[in-house]
Amino acid sequence: MTGTLGIKADFLTSKHKREIEQTAAANQLRIHYFTDEADMDAVIGQCEILYGYIPPDKLRAAVSLRWLACASSGVEQYLAEYLYAVPGVILTNSAGAYGITISEHILMTALMLQRRMPEYMAASAQRRWADLGRIRSIYGSVITVVGTGDIGTAFAQRAKALGAAHIRGVHRTNRVLPRCYDESYAVEDLDFALAGSDILVLCVPGTKETENLITAERLGLLKKSSILINVGRGSVLDQAALMDALNAGRLAGAALDVTTPEPLPTDHPLWDTRNLILTPHVSGNMTLDITCDLDVNMFCDNLVRYCRQQPMRHVVERSAGY
Repeated sequence: MTGTLGIKADFLTSKHKREIEQTAAANQLRIHYFTDEADMDAVIGQCEILYGYIPPDKLRAAVSLRWLACASSGVEQYLAEYLYAVPGVILTNSAGAYGITISEHILMTALMLQRRMPEYMAASAQRRWADLGRIRSIYGSVITVVGTGDIGTAFAQRAKALGAAHIRGVHRTNRVLPRCYDESYAVEDLDFALAGSDILVLCVPGTKETENLITAERLGLLKKSSILINVGRGSVLDQAALMDALNAGRLAGAALDVTTPEPLPTDHPLWDTRNLILTPHVSGNMTLDITCDLDVNMFCDNLVRYCRQQPMRHVVERSAGY
């Protein structure tokens, strides 16, 4: 086949480019690396395939586009059909590339909260030498993971290896979960999955179905000693209710890598919330080498499949949002 592959992915190393270029050459594809906005405007109309981080507002000009390969896992900004100049564009995401890096972020923040690091850091900033007393452990804990895809399962596997007593998986569709989960719940039974949890981890995408999934009432089902970690989307969680619960001591702590809005304004009350770890949506970016390697490997595998007209992987079901 012949066609042009347009790429906007600043994380690519020379090794990654060689891998992509060899795959493209073997399938008679031309490659164009976009250098700036003007360059993209000039060339995007010739591209049959786009890979990386393509601004959604540029897609209307992509009149030859047949496949948009996103380098991210979340693709809610690419779902609307009106964005595309032609119907039927294949949309794929990079689900599967981020399990390692985001699961390690979840693990890090869970341990920090259980060992009361935000409180110790606050004491250190005041130059107070303070023993804050009892801490908690992943060992022997009950964990609820909402979203049992690559990220949630990668964390569940690591938590089980550290001795978690019971891990509950909450998912949208009925399916057999990996062995690291001790119980399986449908979203409709989320309230039952929350009861008694020591750690609640949110790994779901931002869709209409997940919006405000964790309400004030559901936060109230958690124990005073529970912690909450959100690496999915800020829209999943009632942030005001979370702030109230943390400031009132009804939850032991939380970690948010995603918020509403993003970026978070400097005067937002989340910055001053007790026992809250805030990170600026960096748990799953392209700062870890293995994430970049996996992303490129997945794209090249799909590129071969596309050119051979074979079933592709990680195709997004637009109605579901992922």
